[in-house]
Amino acid sequence: MRFAAVFPGQGSQCVAMGCDVAANSGAARGIFDRAAAVLGYDLLELQRAGPEEVLRETEYSQPAIFTTNVALYEAAGDDVEPVVTAGHSFAELCSLVVARSLQFEEALRIVNERAKAMQDAAQHARGGMSAVLGLGAAQVRDVLRQLQNANVGRVSMANFNSPTQIVISGDLDAVQAATQPMLAAVVERSHFAMPQFDVISNLDGRPYRDVPTIKANLIRSVVEEVRWHDTAQRLLSYGLDRVVEFGAGGVLGPLMKRMPVAPPVTVVSDFAGVQKFRAVIESSTGATV
Repeated sequence: MRFAAVFPGQGSQCVAMGCDVAANSGAARGIFDRAAAVLGYDLLELQRAGPEEVLRETEYSQPAIFTTNVALYEAAGDDVEPVVTAGHSFAELCSLVVARSLQFEEALRIVNERAKAMQDAAQHARGGMSAVLGLGAAQVRDVLRQLQNANVGRVSMANFNSPTQIVISGDLDAVQAATQPMLAAVVERSHFAMPQFDVISNLDGRPYRDVPTIKANLIRSVVEEVRWHDTAQRLLSYGLDRVVEFGAGGVLGPLMKRMPVAPPVTVVSDFAGVQKFRAVIESSTGATV
């Protein structure tokens, strides 16, 4: 079965995510144990007990989302391998891990440093994010250009999820100044290899072909828009039988379903989802995963 593995990013967190898969899968529990060793705190207990307002903080939500995504993927079994993978925003690091471009611990350190820097910047700068529904990218860019020309404030596109679902954000100067140098330092200390299968960059919708571009894009990702629609279109060019989202929120699946000629979408958000995905694999008679 030819499938794409996709991983959701910010906003997919919820209290109790990852708990049942960790309780039922040794592989998933192992991922959370490794995360605790890197982070210095019991991430799984935070996800189990909350409170939700703490889990929503960037410093904790990004490591939690990243770890849960990878744990769900690992719970699916070591015979599972996609033909292509992509992650939304920082969840691209999930794709790099499963494609064996980067070790889990090193990827989590990058996620953790990124999250701490963004949390610190957010506490010292006014800013916000908003979803724009129903307007095309060209229309949104035109409106933003007019606002910038009028010196109304600093505002830009953050996520291009689909032609009619675009996220804008404003007052990001402090975020950019604080986050990029910290992220660059930890990225440069990490050891990357070429992915074992294609990882699509969410900055330009292209598969990575060299390690320097992977590093550069990870650093750029904190200040540039996520072009998820372009990424999704590239995924569909691989002649897929299925798209599988590994993450607690089921965020990307609905976006993929709205794409023209999209294959079936499976959302693996808990252990029951893992079992359903395994059933799909086993029912694919004569197929290779």
